Amino acid sequence: MTFLRTVCSLSAALSAIITSLPQHVVAAPTSMVSRNLDTRQSGDSFWIESITRQGSTWGNSGSYNIYRNVKDFGARGDGTTDDTNAINEAISSSKGNARCGNDPYCDSSTTTSAIVYFPAGTYRVSSPIVMYYYTQLIGNANDLPTIVADPSFKGMAVLDADPYSNNGTSFWTNQNNFFRQVRNFHISLLEMPESAGAGIHWQVAQATSLQNIVFDMKPASPSNKQSGIFMDNGSGGFFSDLVFNGGNYGAFLGSQQFTSRNLTFNDCGTAIFMNWNWGWTLSDITINGCGSVGLDMANSPTNLTVGSVVLSDSTINNCPVGISTAWAQTIVPASGGNLIVDNVDMSDNVPVAVLHTTGTGGNTLLAGNAKIGAWAAGDGYAVDYPTQRSLQVQRKSGPITPPTKAASLLDSNGKIFGRSKPQYASYPASAFKSAKAAGCKGDGQTDDTACLNTFLKSVGSDQIAYIDHGAYIVKDTIHVPKTIKIVGEIWSMIVASGFTDVNNPKPVFQIGEVGDTGGAVEIQDLIFESTGPNPGAIMVQWNLQSAQGASGMWDSHVRIGGSYGTKLQSDVCTTLQQGSPNPACTGVFLMFYAPSGAAGIYLENTWFWVADHDLDLSSPTQISIYSGRGVLIESQGPTWMWGTASEHSILYNYQFKDARAIFSGFMQSETPYFQPIPSAPNPFSFNSAYDDPTFTVCSGSSDPTCKDAWGLRVWNSQEILLYSTGLYSFFNNYEQTCTPEQNCQENMIHIQNSQVDMYAVSTKAAVNMIVDDDVGIVKDIDHRSNFCATIAYYFTNH
Repeated sequence: MTFLRTVCSLSAALSAIITSLPQHVVAAPTSMVSRNLDTRQSGDSFWIESITRQGSTWGNSGSYNIYRNVKDFGARGDGTTDDTNAINEAISSSKGNARCGNDPYCDSSTTTSAIVYFPAGTYRVSSPIVMYYYTQLIGNANDLPTIVADPSFKGMAVLDADPYSNNGTSFWTNQNNFFRQVRNFHISLLEMPESAGAGIHWQVAQATSLQNIVFDMKPASPSNKQSGIFMDNGSGGFFSDLVFNGGNYGAFLGSQQFTSRNLTFNDCGTAIFMNWNWGWTLSDITINGCGSVGLDMANSPTNLTVGSVVLSDSTINNCPVGISTAWAQTIVPASGGNLIVDNVDMSDNVPVAVLHTTGTGGNTLLAGNAKIGAWAAGDGYAVDYPTQRSLQVQRKSGPITPPTKAASLLDSNGKIFGRSKPQYASYPASAFKSAKAAGCKGDGQTDDTACLNTFLKSVGSDQIAYIDHGAYIVKDTIHVPKTIKIVGEIWSMIVASGFTDVNNPKPVFQIGEVGDTGGAVEIQDLIFESTGPNPGAIMVQWNLQSAQGASGMWDSHVRIGGSYGTKLQSDVCTTLQQGSPNPACTGVFLMFYAPSGAAGIYLENTWFWVADHDLDLSSPTQISIYSGRGVLIESQGPTWMWGTASEHSILYNYQFKDARAIFSGFMQSETPYFQPIPSAPNPFSFNSAYDDPTFTVCSGSSDPTCKDAWGLRVWNSQEILLYSTGLYSFFNNYEQTCTPEQNCQENMIHIQNSQVDMYAVSTKAAVNMIVDDDVGIVKDIDHRSNFCATIAYYFTNH
């Protein structure tokens, strides 16, 4: 989460785009099926439709319905009836507490979650479907429902995750617009005029995802103004497995940071228009034909709005220009517009691979009709230690030596391995075994430790453990067997209680036992949180060693405080503690831990968040929670982290120690807002058993922010490969006067005796972006981009 309402405002150009949007949306051609998803058969039912519902929300009445089928609210899905009102009623309906919408105003809530299900059919709409906060829209994965915009459609987009009021303000604060999913749909704009509009208006933040959606728009033409996705702001995020057919833009994108994987664009005018960002990682992108440009990141050439783009493991064919960029040796801002192209095939009818666009013309930076190994435009550092013992920046556009890629991180085609979230579309509802049917309460009061352990052991190899929505209090370790599939119901909660021994921390949710090999664990849609102080809790510990693709965790998050029942909210954990932390506001020891024996760890769209503001009480009031550590990886690999974030831990947000073969595709962090008061490790102590940083680098510094949390620390590690970072420091003891001065903390990334290759490194308001003990310091002041400081690449060989 990025709590920066004043800093993260829309550019003038973007504001003009929004205010000039006509009141009609648009459409396009034939559809394709997303790649790398479950095997399914058209016409089959989907288990979500018929599974027994026993979930209940923590903090809401027993009559509140989590699950809603749109047909139960009068939607016909016959292709003729206007289903707009019925669908919006299914989303907004409530018994008990009102859902988190705009009337009355609600910025966030964790107690009114809803799954809104669409059976197979064609649903005609004449105005936007408005997604409320904490909502999942899910279609039949075996027979995708189609949402058709009627010719009379009025509104910004068919699905709107953050509508604008008449005064121009959005319903929800875009940087706080968490907890949303949309999956398994066709969205058709084919009946619309070409005037303007979008399939999805997706202005969201962390813990959000789009998956398995096909956007059908009218064929690209000079008069076509349609786009599949319109994203104008936000702080995400992740989406994957999308297909865009036709339209002016396949995807019009703008957000602080984002990761996108497995996207296909067919004959769009421009496949991807990057309006603005601080950084974006695009991987496994296929562009089959375009009217002008595959990826256009040349917006505002006189004052660049794009911070960086990494395009990797992708194919562009039949496009006049593969990529358009405004990067040049002399630009404003001086280090804006960074572009990295890694393993991208443009050999099939792409005459110009990279075009420099000035606004009045252009020139070729990289010729096309070739496969690009590694190429960059921006500031970079390549250090060959010990031959080279000092840092020298290279500012250029041109080929670079490819980074080190551990073979274990790559698939059979030489690409970084990725695996889409399984939806178990071929499984019947009878294959799902319910935790509540097994006697577990999930009521936020009962100790469910023994029940959950017994339940997980009872799940057969042909079954799936279904954790019905609820809050499952656990007072000792949950032992996850080494072979199991676990599905939560709209982020079912595993809640730690009583893990108080800070000197002997232990796991709350342990995946495999120490030494377990050959297993396969799949986890999705869970939240791991705590109630009250739990300074001895390791929220998730991954012990299992498994083969590539056998195990993974998708759309699952660690959330410490800031929500109902946690006892770590604004009524107790105020920002007025001023260096004397209230013991009642202690978080946890460590959020995620992969010790040295673990391997084959796959994380996708996972957010490790110590709450900086309250989601339920007087949201979004800032709060202070003192939590020790973020993500600690000691695994020998392989480990994949696609679209992860770790925020507001005291010692570090990410630490790789004695590790190997780690990949990350956009890594994001924030320093605790209260630091440097108190400074690390307070109120914890250094623990050598977990290789805590002791900040010896600060021995000669008088700057109190030198002991602020490391965004990333890499120590004695090899084959570390990072595709984009956004490591941010926005506050100094809750004051933001340091933000425009770019000095909220002294150091952000620490590299010690390690081989690390990084693309598109962005930090915010850290005087020193990178401190590499052996070769020197990369300074913020030398690499100012549109908001962050950014370099195109940093390769170091130790």
